[in-house]
Amino acid sequence: MAYWLTEKATDAYLKSRKMGNMGNEPDVAEFISAIAAGNNAQLMVVVGAASTRSTTLGLVAAAEQTGGRVISIFTKTEELQSSKQALGSEANRVDFVVGDAQSLLRDNYRNADLVVIDCNLEHHEQILGAIKGNGREKSTIVLGYNAHWRDSWEWSRSNSRLLPIGEGLLLMRIAGKDENGGGKHSRGGSYGGSKKSNWIVKVDDCTGEEHFFKVKSAGRRVGKT
Repeated sequence: MAYWLTEKATDAYLKSRKMGNMGNEPDVAEFISAIAAGNNAQLMVVVGAASTRSTTLGLVAAAEQTGGRVISIFTKTEELQSSKQALGSEANRVDFVVGDAQSLLRDNYRNADLVVIDCNLEHHEQILGAIKGNGREKSTIVLGYNAHWRDSWEWSRSNSRLLPIGEGLLLMRIAGKDENGGGKHSRGGSYGGSKKSNWIVKVDDCTGEEHFFKVKSAGRRVGKT
């Protein structure tokens, strides 16, 4: 994920809106879709409940652009079946897995390019800890949705950024061994495909709308103007 691919991000965003039959207000799933496609994610993993339909559809839309795979992890078979029914025909484009998310992300999917976690899950911070502590070979983007009103210590100590999208979206990037030389994980910096790419938030003074831009700069963090 060395470069930001604007065209893929845009196409995934629009496809996600169409698949989800969204209204005029952008949804967190569309933003996740754009992040995944813009970074050309090949292996995308979502950990949530059966209600994660829109988020999973967003990743499916991204996979169309990148040629990647979407893995959906559940702790119970009943949740898996419910999710399949909710996704309808799109369920055929998702690999469903039942098991312990922490173990699966640590062992089976340790090379995931992007991981999406539902912060409403009781053990969501332990899942994040498993991603951070498995000696990743390459960088991974981690997104946590439904993040409002969560006192997430594990996220905050990793210098994640809370974006005011949907019910709150936590965004962080974990560096791999190939980037830091010694296998230590990044505690801040960039959150896109390059170590020097950053998110800029611009607020329209007239409408109050917030716009997010991904730019390259040397050592700057997320800014607000």
